[in-house]
Amino acid sequence: MINSNADTTRHSFHAFRILYFGFIALPFIAGIDKFFHVLVNWNMYLSPMISKMIAPDTFMKIVGVIEIVAAIIVFTKPRLGATIVAAWLGGIIINLLTIPGFYDIALRDFGLALGALALMELSKEYRP
Repeated sequence: MINSNADTTRHSFHAFRILYFGFIALPFIAGIDKFFHVLVNWNMYLSPMISKMIAPDTFMKIVGVIEIVAAIIVFTKPRLGATIVAAWLGGIIINLLTIPGFYDIALRDFGLALGALALMELSKEYRP
């Protein structure tokens, strides 16, 4: 529910909506794909330290469930969901920094985390 006092003609409202729908769709699609590997073989992004402890396929299915749940939380409570997504992306960044050759993807995910934090801030005004 949009704050009834919010000015929905403002550019910040449009930015909120772009980020809101984006951070519902992106984690949901990525989460679903962790089960099917249509977009990419996600297992290659798993740190060798983690894959020594748990099978990559199993780990990615757990990750997929978490990402789907995060998308649902963004849908229902964008401020909380955006915070979870930003923290989750922080974990992904740390994982990627342990794998040589994936620093560019870690940088991209840092940008996504900043977008999630922007959604968190905008949701204070538009979804209090």
